[in-house]
Amino acid sequence: MTPSGTNLLGLVKHLAGIEFGYLGDSVGRPAAIRLPWVDDGSIWDNADMWATAEETRQDIVGLYRSAWQHSDQSIAELGLDSPALVAWWPEERRETTLGSLLVRVVAETAQHAGHADILREMIDGRAGSDQDEVGDAAWWDRHVNRVREAAERHRPRG
Repeated sequence: MTPSGTNLLGLVKHLAGIEFGYLGDSVGRPAAIRLPWVDDGSIWDNADMWATAEETRQDIVGLYRSAWQHSDQSIAELGLDSPALVAWWPEERRETTLGSLLVRVVAETAQHAGHADILREMIDGRAGSDQDEVGDAAWWDRHVNRVREAAERHRPRG
């Protein structure tokens, strides 16, 4: 988890809500699954960004899989130019299309995939699947020290 609370399960939970909201509710295809943090308004307090003690990893991953399936059905049944209405956007921008929302969901997913990769690196300490091809442990220690020393020179003082 980052100092601000960003965490892997929270990202997955958030993205499930994004898909249900934009590619379900906003295109007139609400899912049978209701998200309690949306219904009670706690989404505006970041309730979608972390797993409660009662929510399991399996629950959240299953929720995201349900969101994918629902989104896939929306995309298959509606054209990209199908009208959409995003109730939580400013009134002058609420009317849009499925295609525009699909682009938004892809961008949101890509952004959070980057967050997830950083969190994964914090967990397993690896730069990526090709880490061993880049260098051995001693090489990585030297590299991280070089980066850290350079970063320190740019740290604001005072």
